Amino acid sequence: MKLAVIGGGGVRSMFLAKSIAQKAAQLNITELVFMDNNERKLAIYGKMAQQVARRINDKIDFSLTCDAAEALTDADYVITTIRVGEDDMRVKDERIALSKGVLGQETTGAAGLSFAMRSVDALAGYCELIKKYSKPGCKVFNFTNPAGVVSQTLRDMGYDFTYGICDAPSGMLRTFEKLYGAKEGSARGEVYGLNHLSYFSSVRIDGREVMHEIIENDRAYTETDLRYFDKSLLRERNAILNEYLYYFYYREKAVANILNAPQTRGEQIAEINRRMTAELEQIDIENDFDKALAVFEYWYGERENNYMAAESGVKRQTKWHFDIYEKDDGGYAGVALNFIGIEQSGGVDSMILCVPNNGAIEGLLDTDVVEITCDIRDGKAIPHVFGKVDEQNLELIRRVKIYERLASEAIRTKSRTKAIEALTLHPLVASYSLATELVDEYLAHNKDYTGEWK
Repeated sequence: MKLAVIGGGGVRSMFLAKSIAQKAAQLNITELVFMDNNERKLAIYGKMAQQVARRINDKIDFSLTCDAAEALTDADYVITTIRVGEDDMRVKDERIALSKGVLGQETTGAAGLSFAMRSVDALAGYCELIKKYSKPGCKVFNFTNPAGVVSQTLRDMGYDFTYGICDAPSGMLRTFEKLYGAKEGSARGEVYGLNHLSYFSSVRIDGREVMHEIIENDRAYTETDLRYFDKSLLRERNAILNEYLYYFYYREKAVANILNAPQTRGEQIAEINRRMTAELEQIDIENDFDKALAVFEYWYGERENNYMAAESGVKRQTKWHFDIYEKDDGGYAGVALNFIGIEQSGGVDSMILCVPNNGAIEGLLDTDVVEITCDIRDGKAIPHVFGKVDEQNLELIRRVKIYERLASEAIRTKSRTKAIEALTLHPLVASYSLATELVDEYLAHNKDYTGEWK
């Protein structure tokens, strides 16, 4: 079986390689191709990923290429994780929004629209190549942000073989397992909402319901990503919140913290990646991999420990490390591999994915892509039915979903008017005048990638 990764020269490529290599024998993955159109980064991070995979499982046929058609030929599954315009464009995306006092976070904030403008055309091009070169029935797991808008738009374009994936919900469940000292995979959650805007209505560990225990557990607010919230908010919402809901429920704090910080998250990552890449470029990756790994571990640790720190004022305290041989904790590759494993087994199991609603949440359209707990059966993702959900939670979900619908239409039709409508309704913008200014600046910012809009 062949698995192709589009965006295999990314900084996180080693994580993908580790996840895949550890499960390759179990999933019968015999061929792995990492493709990237940035030859320089592929020669660094792609080679590091290749070294990781070879140390774990040297039987995998692992190749690197800048040729998308070569990578996708006869692929059974594809993971897409691309950044069109790379870090510098992200920095500008976020600063344009912040200059108007609007959250610039690249998935939840207004900058997400700008990122999606660049991402969708590129991903649609890859989807066409997949239809042409990959095996019939090939499935695509998209991790390219903003996953909500991107997943909605790809489905609206007819690419029904695409699934949005995110490791935030599964990552939070793992922190709850650690909180309880429970074994990996023992926590299950019932999740409904949108990507980066989802709610846990239930958390079970070894079959026992523990959601309300967690909400009342003071340790959860220091040892898990509930650290961004007040206990009273979770009690009121009667749910555990995706960490990205911080940007909605603490909007003014997030914007103020970012504006007062010396760097935005995008600027911080851009600087870390620039310095790390410059150091790694001086190392012979294949013959001095351990030295390269030490450099990577230092710089990526800086990145991880500052996750959401500027926005929330809360910094992670756990020292970050990367152990090739330690059991993989999943990440976004784990989400994709979980789907593959269930499908290959012929059995039925549940997981959290971005898929069409199909009646699962009352108040949304069947075609609305939602982030939800699904049953994987016969290669299909069937969302759990939640029916009527909390009125206040649904109101926020619907408002952002309307934004995503309009953003999808704007990108597909290259409509400035629809883009303005989208940001006007976005709860973190909520202003026609600001939306108009933002859209015009984003269109000018992206003109080399998107062409002319009407």
